[in-house]
Amino acid sequence: MQKNIRQDKITGSRRFSNYFWSFFLFAGGFGFLLAGISSYFNTNLLPFADTSELVFIPQGIVMMFYGTLSLGFSIYIFITILLDIGSGYNEYNKAENLVKIIRRGFPGKNREILLTYPLENVRSIGIKITEGLNPTRNIYLCLKDERNIPLTPVQEPTAISDLEEEAADLAKFLDLKLENL
Repeated sequence: MQKNIRQDKITGSRRFSNYFWSFFLFAGGFGFLLAGISSYFNTNLLPFADTSELVFIPQGIVMMFYGTLSLGFSIYIFITILLDIGSGYNEYNKAENLVKIIRRGFPGKNREILLTYPLENVRSIGIKITEGLNPTRNIYLCLKDERNIPLTPVQEPTAISDLEEEAADLAKFLDLKLENL
């Protein structure tokens, strides 16, 4: 029975890059906010910089604006890490003849995202590789009604050989053809 079910775990927002950017934006935003507040009160709140030359209007206000904006983005990324947005799994069940795609969303009535597709509606497994400034390497579930459902998480591009191997294994498991999109 276990030979007929395959589950692929999907990593959500709990990745090193999100931890890095959350900390980086928090530290930078806090520094900018303190610099703006320092210019307003004419006292130096930053031990590693001299803010006595900053004039509150316009420099201090702009520093406070950018600091607040950066802190807001940092908190947003931290909340997505805490809630593990985008995590889940893909389940390929030949016994039930279904493909299930389960992901976590933001809290609310649609917290759990569940997509199910019968295997007879699946045409093939597709690979799409785009290079350039924003490279993407994804595996898709290609349906007979011409929809392409992404199966890989949003992440840094993986090696092409690893992507092709993973797609070939999946196509072999589901007895489907592999195509290039």
